Amino acid sequence: MDIVQRISQLKEEKNAVILAHNYQREEIQRIADFVGDSLELCIKAKETDADIIVFCGVDFMAETAKILNSDKKVLIPEIKDIECPMAHQLPAEVVRKAKEEHPDAMVVVYVNTLAETKALADATCTSANADRVVNSLDCDKVLFGPDRNLAYFVSKRTDKEIIPIPEDGHCYVHKKFTVEDVKRVRREYPNAELLVHPECDPEVQDLADYVLSTGGMIRHVLNSDKKEFIIGTECELITRIKLELEKTGEEKVLIPLRKDAICDPMKRITLEKVERCLREEKYEITLDEKIIKKARIAIERMLSVK
Repeated sequence: MDIVQRISQLKEEKNAVILAHNYQREEIQRIADFVGDSLELCIKAKETDADIIVFCGVDFMAETAKILNSDKKVLIPEIKDIECPMAHQLPAEVVRKAKEEHPDAMVVVYVNTLAETKALADATCTSANADRVVNSLDCDKVLFGPDRNLAYFVSKRTDKEIIPIPEDGHCYVHKKFTVEDVKRVRREYPNAELLVHPECDPEVQDLADYVLSTGGMIRHVLNSDKKEFIIGTECELITRIKLELEKTGEEKVLIPLRKDAICDPMKRITLEKVERCLREEKYEITLDEKIIKKARIAIERMLSVK
């Protein structure tokens, strides 16, 4: 029995489900029961009837699954160096201070935050729904964090005042993309559409044909009549799109905006670690019940926005 078969057997024995983010390695995407972006994974985590959720992603993602499934065992296959750097740029104390300085503002935090931070928010959001979440709130001013570039994206799609917290919050992968990268790849592939993530810098967003979440990029490529696409996000999204194209037999050209756009924490999870995770049922995500209750309110508010 090979490792993939062992994982499948353990899943069945323990009534477990494997959820994986779009930035996971190909071998993890292939064995996952569901692969998606942050919003899609939130929804799937809420809907599952499994007893055990194995989350192949970074720390805040597994925490979100636990918040939505406090009665289930949520496991992450690795705990060392699995932190999302951006999520740790907005600790709870920064939110508390900002709320004191802007008592008339509501708080929207990216799902890419830790549970303690979510517990202080009026609503969470993802890159797929950030503008809709902000526009759904009954207020004129919004404290928004931690990603400043996503705050810029939202500010162009709302009349509300958007105040980034912290001032310089960012994703180190998406900060790599530059105007020079765009010009270079446009010259090499003049017929390709440029799709970039809203975590990219404003000047890169402004040059793109479309600014989309990872899930939005997948749907766009699959449904478009175009044949060439430049992908401005973590490189493993190209793997995800190729796996989807395999199902249809369609061929499209996918070009990374940068070949070094790699999220290192996402690559910490391997098949061996997933197998061990299921066999030994570690590492389990545990959170304070008060934090879970408050954070769930913010997440549920996001999920109610259509």
